[in-house]
Amino acid sequence: MDIRIPVGTWIADFFDWVEVAFGWFFEPLRSLFLGLYDAVAWVFGTPPALVVIALVAVGALLARGWRFAIGSALGLLFIVGVDQWDNAVASLSLVLVAAFLAIAAAVPLGIWAARNDRVSKTLKPILDFLQTLPAFVYLPPALALLRIGVAPAVIATFIFAIAPGVRLTELGIRGVDKEVVEAGQAFGAHPRRILRQIQLPLAMPSIMAGVNQVIMLSLSMVVIAAMVGAPGLGQDVVQSISALNVGLGFEAGLSVVVLAILLDRFTASFGKGMGLYSTWRRRRLAQREADEQARFDAEILEVGGPRRSPGGLGG
Repeated sequence: MDIRIPVGTWIADFFDWVEVAFGWFFEPLRSLFLGLYDAVAWVFGTPPALVVIALVAVGALLARGWRFAIGSALGLLFIVGVDQWDNAVASLSLVLVAAFLAIAAAVPLGIWAARNDRVSKTLKPILDFLQTLPAFVYLPPALALLRIGVAPAVIATFIFAIAPGVRLTELGIRGVDKEVVEAGQAFGAHPRRILRQIQLPLAMPSIMAGVNQVIMLSLSMVVIAAMVGAPGLGQDVVQSISALNVGLGFEAGLSVVVLAILLDRFTASFGKGMGLYSTWRRRRLAQREADEQARFDAEILEVGGPRRSPGGLGG
């Protein structure tokens, strides 16, 4: 007896119902994603490529030093040299929009899960499901609800990339030394102030690692999302597969690698406090502390001087 559970039919019927019942919601959502993408693409695509490369090189110099600045400039010049600049800008715009939305949702969820065990237990199986589901499975429902183009790519990438951001944010906050938190509570600090001034700064390396993973997953998903009409380097990758064009595939693939390295190193530098800007900031803080200590010592001498002088005169 051939018995088949019609799970696929049930899911298809569910998405048909969602499309009919909530079509009023998905159309503005699609317009929002398109507007965000167009804005980011305008920022990176309007100036000449050499101007953008120069600005990225300056940012790389401040973030990690001159070696990273030279490597960033050479990598971006390679993208220009293989005529993939416009596609790279499109892919970068998709990554930034999807990663921004994923991080904006992941960090608050991670904080909530770290402060509430019930929320953590509820989110854990959902995140496990999102991380184990194949990436291609996200595309059909996104395509059905948001039509072909940028919008389904953004929502599919958002869902695919959000899990590590939530997990690493929760892990970082839970990993903060409890004695430090208890010390803040002993001084009567409000829980929000403890979160803002103690837990978040100490958990920042773990949170930035989550941000890094979100961006990397977003970049990998954006390439796959070319199958639903997303613009960018993924289109050339898909075209190279269908036409067996090895050269085009390598050009687009190496351009993706350049973007991945740039995004990875930038986010890592923010988490570790590297580069000229971080060094300058640390020196400035150290100088400020030294100035405050000198001012405090001067006040002590000024107060203590007159008290000692009568004794000296009397001696």
